[in-house]
Amino acid sequence: MLQIADLNHECKKILDHLQQSFLRLQLWRASTWLVEEVHVFVKSRWMDQKLNQVANISTMDAQTLKIEPRDKSTLADIEKAIYDAQLWLTPQNQWDYLMIKIPPLTQERRKELTKVVSSDGEDAKIALRNKRHDARKHIETLYKNEEISEDQKKADEQEIDDIVKKYNDIIDDLVKQKSAEVMKV
Repeated sequence: MLQIADLNHECKKILDHLQQSFLRLQLWRASTWLVEEVHVFVKSRWMDQKLNQVANISTMDAQTLKIEPRDKSTLADIEKAIYDAQLWLTPQNQWDYLMIKIPPLTQERRKELTKVVSSDGEDAKIALRNKRHDARKHIETLYKNEEISEDQKKADEQEIDDIVKKYNDIIDDLVKQKSAEVMKV
């Protein structure tokens, strides 16, 4: 029974991760969360760190982000990391800081984003299936070791399937809502 509680917890984590990835999708406004999780390889320290650990990130206005490195020698590393993160953002080097203008969404860009939303949703469903497989494997092991009865095995498997179905439905709803939000002009 403990495995089922773990499954519920793991499914919630998958759902939280999906919601976080949806938040990171660039829409129409500048926000620090668009870039704060970008990983920057700082050559001078031979270290990989999150952008919010090596720079101050702020919004200059509704369409502009300002990224000011704590150590000016890391400016090029930060600029490269933003390009490599494939966020469709173009940093402009202002010598002491980077400035990122958030472009308005075109219809083509909106369609690209809906594909990303669908892909993220599918990745979450794959993660759910993997967790379901692990939970069923655990139940099967308990049954083979004669720690649970066949009736308990079937009941646990049904509960596992119900939990995964519930989270799959939630993911479908989130993908549908986010896709509609992205396509809304």
